[in-house]
Amino acid sequence: MAASIPQTRAVPPPILEVRDVPPRVAFALEQAGVHPLLARLFAARGIRDRDELDDGLDRLLPPSTLLGADRAARRLADAIAAREAVCVVADYDCDGATACAVALRGLKLLGADPATLHYVVPDRARHGYGLTPTIVDLARERVPGLKLLVTVDNGIASVEGVAHARAHGIGVVVTDHHLPAVEGGRVVLPDADVVVNPNQPGCPFESKSIAGVGVMFYVLLALRAELRARGRFADGAQPRLDSLLDLVALGTVADVVRLDANNRRLVAQGLRRIRAGRMQPGVAALFAVAGRDAARAAAFDFGFALGPRINAAGRLADMTLGIECLLADDAARAAELARTLDAINRERRDVEAGMRAQAELHLDALLPAGVPPPALALFDASFHEGVVGIVAGRVKDRLHRPTFVFARGADGLLKGSGRSIAGFHLRDALDLVAKREPGVLLRFGGHAMAAGCTLAEAQFARFAAAFVQVAAEWLDAATLQQRLRTDGPLPAEYFDAETVRALDAQVWGPAFEPPLFCDEVEVVAQRLVGERHLKLRLRPAGAASGAPREAIWFGRSEPLPPRAHVAYRLSLDEYQGQARVQMVIEAAVPAAG
Repeated sequence: MAASIPQTRAVPPPILEVRDVPPRVAFALEQAGVHPLLARLFAARGIRDRDELDDGLDRLLPPSTLLGADRAARRLADAIAAREAVCVVADYDCDGATACAVALRGLKLLGADPATLHYVVPDRARHGYGLTPTIVDLARERVPGLKLLVTVDNGIASVEGVAHARAHGIGVVVTDHHLPAVEGGRVVLPDADVVVNPNQPGCPFESKSIAGVGVMFYVLLALRAELRARGRFADGAQPRLDSLLDLVALGTVADVVRLDANNRRLVAQGLRRIRAGRMQPGVAALFAVAGRDAARAAAFDFGFALGPRINAAGRLADMTLGIECLLADDAARAAELARTLDAINRERRDVEAGMRAQAELHLDALLPAGVPPPALALFDASFHEGVVGIVAGRVKDRLHRPTFVFARGADGLLKGSGRSIAGFHLRDALDLVAKREPGVLLRFGGHAMAAGCTLAEAQFARFAAAFVQVAAEWLDAATLQQRLRTDGPLPAEYFDAETVRALDAQVWGPAFEPPLFCDEVEVVAQRLVGERHLKLRLRPAGAASGAPREAIWFGRSEPLPPRAHVAYRLSLDEYQGQARVQMVIEAAVPAAG
């Protein structure tokens, strides 16, 4: 194993900070009828008026502000009218899978002949990412008479693939949300018929963080308006595209995009329909195999139960399985596919656990104790390409360091996935490494917090050294010290099942983080369960009486001191009709004295 990581046991605990709560705003929200605890939480997250909490469909940003959506609508309307063969080019993650399902279901709802609709999805190991010339050829082979390609959750960087398609007389509509490439200070866009992407130059759409599935949903809204203008719905009735919002919500949460107001509304609308039992058979089947109650669906379920099962197909098998599950109209077929996805996800967990254990063994054996360097790079010949991103995220979370994890691809090259911390733009760091070490990086791309790259195995050491050097220059001690923002103490009267249900009913996520409370506690009892998790009974510090609270810290084996400040979220453990509130600990700092 090659690594640029030292022994990891000296990582200091995070600094626990309390969010600022504007008291007048919190009071105004409470006076407007918002639950007192929620009023405090919303005010701390920038909500200033109850109207901002309105998640009605009429509050969504209008499709007319999404640059290119109207032109894409006209091109798709022409394709429907001419019964052209259309092929959707998907991506191998949950956002891409849901976007593909939304595109195909939506086009059928809007009158496209199902016989004209097709899709292809790249294989992570064989094809790489996006609309490559190879994928264009695959689509041409599978779809005789192909006239139009529609990318979902990809395509903005597919300059060569779009050119290849157009050279063969195939039109291309790009729908994407990723950042376009920049060369020589100039944004480079593919020469597609239409590009729909809120992050392209000149697009006034306010929600720059919309997921790929959201972009496709907006294109369908524009298409419905175009067909309405053409008199397609002469009887006054028109298809209800809100039937697709369960898929939009799932893909949005699973892609971990910023939950701005528009994204929160999309997710809230999807959750509302799922709780009412209105969802695709595949979504219902995924809830069932995950052991989650769809009637009490929460954004948490998308991110930690359904999303991982779909993503597992793209990581270890074929994302076609995930897409077919979301497209299935027969409940039995959906259940069969969901069971297959569940089995693949169990395999993914095993692979991930093995990779993490292997990394730990090498770290313990080869590296001295000490504070980790400002950035980390790991490679092991046994690592699986489909899981490197997950492992990079786990290491980053644990050590609070920008982290890249590499695996050997089918072509013999190293495929790396990176995750970063606040204050370190990962894609810009790769750009600087490429400039300082010409020829080391064969390909790279990504965003501030996540990126990927490809390099020859012989170049790993050069990359690791250059990556760590950039981090050493960009990151200071304050940035490398992890800080965890909390919502402060939870008043005792809110430690109940009703509060947990009220919190779970809201839409939380990036930029609208879920509540994380912080209290000083005395440890009454603690023990290991499953050899990996710390089970505790805690009492608020200074409390003379009262039953101890149940708590658990997943993935923690070291005991807590007798007194500590703990950062935790609330969960509800329901068994045989009894609901018990549990503290799920995220961090702890020893109490002074």
